Amino acid sequence: MTTLTQHFLNDAGFSASDAGDLTIMCTALQEASKVVSSKLRRAGILNLFGLAGTQNVHDEDVKKIDMVANDAFLQALNRSGKIAVVASEENDDIVLMDNATNAEYVLAMDPLDGSSNIDAGISVGSIIAVWRRKSAKGEAATSADLLQPGRDCVFTAYVLYSVATVFVVATPSGVNGFTLDETIGEYKLSHRDIKLPAKHSIYSVNEGNYSKWDDAVKKYVDSVKFPTGEGAKAYSLRYIGSMVSDVHRTLLYGGIFMYPADKKSPNGKLRILYEGIPMSFICEKAGGSSSTGTQRLLDIIPQSLHERKPILLGSTKNVEEACAFFSS
Repeated sequence: MTTLTQHFLNDAGFSASDAGDLTIMCTALQEASKVVSSKLRRAGILNLFGLAGTQNVHDEDVKKIDMVANDAFLQALNRSGKIAVVASEENDDIVLMDNATNAEYVLAMDPLDGSSNIDAGISVGSIIAVWRRKSAKGEAATSADLLQPGRDCVFTAYVLYSVATVFVVATPSGVNGFTLDETIGEYKLSHRDIKLPAKHSIYSVNEGNYSKWDDAVKKYVDSVKFPTGEGAKAYSLRYIGSMVSDVHRTLLYGGIFMYPADKKSPNGKLRILYEGIPMSFICEKAGGSSSTGTQRLLDIIPQSLHERKPILLGSTKNVEEACAFFSS
């Protein structure tokens, strides 16, 4: 059975000149994700539940396990020598790696998405996006190297920590999922060539925010909850509140995941670098679509590291139906 490392070397669609460095980087990501997976499974025993007593740049309370995950990824990526600079949701500014002047690639990550759910034992995940640096080698990389549109990503990935640990990655050859075999410590191919169904009757959104939505979002949600016409059936609502978990379900079953703007967060709540771009890249590589409601998300050039945008992604027909309410 193909391992994740073998996939990067032979089947991911990278050029021969890039495959070696990207495989080393992937090995570092695997190492960090295994550390996080192990810590999560023993979080109660290791006293990693609860708050760390600090807040991140988004004024969100930082969990103890957030810090563990962030450190695990930063250390592994630095040791790989293949990353010039990292932007993390947990850090105010970029983190320069030891090889910041000569490494070819830059990386953005949410080291532990959905961590507010950890104490309740709900699935969480890590999200990663990689670009080729824009600045010339020989000089230190900067934040400008990370402010690139999602369409230019080299690859993106997420790791789901649930009943199993699953590493899903989008590369030039498509989207594939690898499940961690804990008996030997290897990620093995378990979800080959993932393709999103064109449409499915599932929508995923936090309806607790209904009163804060604008009319376009309300009208779309009402249309799938209370459809008109003979034989029309209502969509099913599925919402976990952990983006990796919700997107993973959407990727496998189809439908639409939404986190629209609202009166409280008029620019959207989710970060485009750490959440929007990586997940949209995966969805589009799997045959789906992504949007802010008015434009393709992967065409947006971020203006700052922690910029927020509305996000709609999933099956193409579902996303098109939702966007039609914005255009009208």
